[in-house]
Amino acid sequence: MDATENGNAAAEMIRTETTIVIALAILAALAVKIPALFGLEMHEGSEVFYARNVSLFVLPFLAGYFAWKHTLGVRNCLWIAAPFAAAAVLVNVFPFEPEAATELLTILHLPIALWLAIGIAYAGGAWGDSARRMNFVRFSGEFFIYYVLIALGGIVLTALTMFMFTAIGLAPEWFVTNWLIPCGALGAVLIAAWLVETKQNIMANFAPLLTSLFTPLFAIVLLVFLGSMLWTGNNISMEREALIGCDLLLVVVLGLLLYAVSARDPEKKPGVFDIFQLVLVVSALIVDVVALTAIVARISEFGFSPNKVAALGMNLILLVNLAWSAWLYVRFLRGAGSFTALERWQTDYLPVYAVWAGLVVVAFPPLFGYV
Repeated sequence: MDATENGNAAAEMIRTETTIVIALAILAALAVKIPALFGLEMHEGSEVFYARNVSLFVLPFLAGYFAWKHTLGVRNCLWIAAPFAAAAVLVNVFPFEPEAATELLTILHLPIALWLAIGIAYAGGAWGDSARRMNFVRFSGEFFIYYVLIALGGIVLTALTMFMFTAIGLAPEWFVTNWLIPCGALGAVLIAAWLVETKQNIMANFAPLLTSLFTPLFAIVLLVFLGSMLWTGNNISMEREALIGCDLLLVVVLGLLLYAVSARDPEKKPGVFDIFQLVLVVSALIVDVVALTAIVARISEFGFSPNKVAALGMNLILLVNLAWSAWLYVRFLRGAGSFTALERWQTDYLPVYAVWAGLVVVAFPPLFGYV
């Protein structure tokens, strides 16, 4: 009888959570349409406004989902809501110049800064717990994979919608661009988070498998890249596009490192995968040093700009993380240190990214005159 009651209670809890998530997903999908009620149509000159606020349309609902799930008190909820409220004011009152670099930096960094608030809600308000921070890293990696899978399905759905309506002589572009894509993209954030929470056994096998596959591949690519630089004597171009591409590559490597650390059993002895991981980290560290040299050279030649300062700061942050991670990995492979030390370093370093992203959002626009 007790088992039956427990089963019924669990089933009721699942139904309740499903209903709440669907409701929040619908609210997030509709939130992006609210500005249209005030004349700010998405494709009539207001694209920049939507780009600035896109994370504010959906991340508060995701934070609300975790706040409900972990039964956070009013005080914790207010602390989590505070950065969203502050961000909503700042990004909409800053007097950005047209096509300002600081505005683009704000758009790119705001979701990163606010993701820390999601992490606090996910941790049930106990961000100081290292294990909960690592669980959030694990959740972030699995969430990204699920969201990509949903997005791929969304692409197929969009293509089929376009095909079917076009086949009957209608023009579905207005519906696809104004409703299907934006509403679906934001609603999918809640669905992806819910799937990770409820389908953890599936993802526990799938996500680490992808990490194990891509880590050696990225390590090989970086080694070939560095070897080509030595062979040809060509350094990374000082052009902005090349430096941005290099930074994106380093961020992907960092993501692989973070998720590999979160998915690995700390008690497991060093293996071949750990060697590949060290090669990946050391290669990325060398690329980061080369990129930093190029950034410094560009600053020396052309002076400071918001893009160059943002890139300089991010590369320095990555340099510290990669350098200490490499040292901890060497100690682990030699048996002089534990894997837990590397795990703790990664979780302790997480707020640095959010703080830097927040600094770019808050300080860069006025510091560089909103240009």
